[in-house]
Amino acid sequence: MSGDVDGRLRVALVGAGAMGGEWLRMLAASSIAVPVAVVDLDIESARRTCGSAGLDVATGRSLTEVEDAGTEAVINVTVPQAHRIVNEQAMRAGLPVLCEKPLAPTVSEALRQVALANVTGQLLMVSQSRRYFGPLATFATVAREVGPVNTILADFFHEDHEPGFREQMEHPLLVDMSVHHFDMLRYVTDDLPVSVRCDAWNPPWSWFAGKASAVATFELASGARFVYSGSRATPGAETSWNAEWRMHGLGGVATWDGEKSVTLRSERVVAEPMSAGESIEGSLAEFVSCVRSGRTPQNEVRDNVLTLAMIEGATVSSSRQGERVVIRELLDEALIRALRDETREDVAAELQSWPDAVHGLSTTPWGSEPAIASGGAS
Repeated sequence: MSGDVDGRLRVALVGAGAMGGEWLRMLAASSIAVPVAVVDLDIESARRTCGSAGLDVATGRSLTEVEDAGTEAVINVTVPQAHRIVNEQAMRAGLPVLCEKPLAPTVSEALRQVALANVTGQLLMVSQSRRYFGPLATFATVAREVGPVNTILADFFHEDHEPGFREQMEHPLLVDMSVHHFDMLRYVTDDLPVSVRCDAWNPPWSWFAGKASAVATFELASGARFVYSGSRATPGAETSWNAEWRMHGLGGVATWDGEKSVTLRSERVVAEPMSAGESIEGSLAEFVSCVRSGRTPQNEVRDNVLTLAMIEGATVSSSRQGERVVIRELLDEALIRALRDETREDVAAELQSWPDAVHGLSTTPWGSEPAIASGGAS
């Protein structure tokens, strides 16, 4: 892509809410990308968000209304229910997309977006911004020193008051917060989820309408277990937003408090900041680099589907009173639903060509082929 005169990637931001404002303020100071348009169904919101960031750029209610802005890529910061619509508009217009998490409300809808990426040949990357944190990278490095892993534990407990849609969600913990922690597990271990048993519930004092607490145990392809416990409605002794971690293996124990304290066999390890920036700045840096080079990012759409599958597997298990849910079976059931729901002929034909979901997630125009663990005996 040509870029503008100073080499920055010209991006359109879609979604001018609170998170959109955070992205826009970061973009306004970026040395690698420049916002050239802001899109929102509420045009006045788009203009206010631009004004709050000190920007005078094109605004519109759709990408087609700002097509003269010279956009080279799209950052999708809309609500999850709108992600697929915006991603499709962008990719069919020949634009790569960086999409906020979660990619989709369901795995079946995520698989439809994988097929769409295949059809258009465009990059679709999911912004799992908490991967871009120096101490997490340090924990991932020292975790390798414990050798073969037996158990990984992560605890997340918060008194989280966020009036609005989050307090009305069916699974405000698993869907809105655990998505980060499950993705961190995949980053730290490079292991693959095989199955999950989960129990989710709502404490009687909770201000959430849905299930704000959960305990989940994942079987991983290595044979290790990932045990996760958390709540968004537990006052006192709060953990980090990144959760608190322990990894037990043949060579000892690695711990991370979710902030700056990383230890290996009780010895403190100095965590270094990530050179490409942290949080959404790090996500943007990887996206721009991959758009320029054609390299596959770590959260390319096919890889990110596994994080979604962990979430959906946990919610399904909870609804079945803790029944073991096999991830590979869940993926194949999601593919059946994707084929049933897809109305666009080219995307439906792409889905139809997959022998199973594993095949669909192992073929990418952007290079790498993520593997998926077998479900084993149920």
